[in-house]
Amino acid sequence: MDIVLTGSVAFDYLMSFPGNFRDHILTNKLQSISLSFLVDQMVKRRGGIAPNIAYNLALLGIKPRIMATVGSDFEEYRSWLDQKGVDTSAMVVIPGEFTASFFANTDQENNQIASFYTGAMAYAKQLSFYELKGKKPDLVIISPNDPTAMNKYVKECQELEIPYIYDPSQQIVRLSGEDLRKGIEDALALMVNDYEFGLIQKHTGMSEKDILQNLSFMVITQGENGSTIYTNSQTYQIPIVPPEKIIDPTGVGDAYRGGFLTGYNYGFDWQTCGEMGALSASYCLGSSGPQSHSFTIDEYIAHFRKYFDDHEQLEVLRPVDKKII
Repeated sequence: MDIVLTGSVAFDYLMSFPGNFRDHILTNKLQSISLSFLVDQMVKRRGGIAPNIAYNLALLGIKPRIMATVGSDFEEYRSWLDQKGVDTSAMVVIPGEFTASFFANTDQENNQIASFYTGAMAYAKQLSFYELKGKKPDLVIISPNDPTAMNKYVKECQELEIPYIYDPSQQIVRLSGEDLRKGIEDALALMVNDYEFGLIQKHTGMSEKDILQNLSFMVITQGENGSTIYTNSQTYQIPIVPPEKIIDPTGVGDAYRGGFLTGYNYGFDWQTCGEMGALSASYCLGSSGPQSHSFTIDEYIAHFRKYFDDHEQLEVLRPVDKKII
């Protein structure tokens, strides 16, 4: 299956302040606030929803394509993705712009002051599925991006009859109720968390039944409570896979999508697709950052079988010379 991912591509600059912000905020001077914090740690991480999902797909042997706009500072990131097995040929560099960037400063009480620079992501609306090189995709993922670009991709997928999964998540607050309705009505599926699903219902006025009648399936993730997969005929409750340790929740939802989509790519049953999502999410939760976890296929299958029964379906993930006959 040829999967094309759209969505944000970003660098995350994460800083730590060895104190508490509240100790330096003068409540009687909020109208003219001026603060600077000397931080003692900073890490730069590769991020963005599209490459996060792509990375998790690539770990499981799938080679997805990413269609996105990036800045002139992207080349090292591109090399990283290429080496991991992601097709970056449809990622377009915008000269003179930086790749979208997230800057966050966190104090000792886990309070956070953050800024997001859109950068090259603002040009995503210039890309078009009508101009995408190669064959027409079998599946498109429309995830958070420039809102105008997201609406454009929905329209083009509908016109070109390309199946798409609608994943508006963080951009729900920037999309109108009508935008959200249009995105859902002709989608193959909707993937959001339970809070985001509530926001969609609020902004669109659609009930759960209204939303489901337009879709082949829907996935609602629920944090520590696992996830739920809805189809036209049945509902599947998927438990979590407990991580060995909890380090960083960043990108856990993207990892879930990578695992789930791998199962969907191979035509696995819904339960197994969800369980693969849960396992991939567990690996990410136990690592620092959305693209620092790794495993071999053998390790993944063995870990999966500690918690679930795949009825030998996962054997297809192994290289041909290692499959169990």
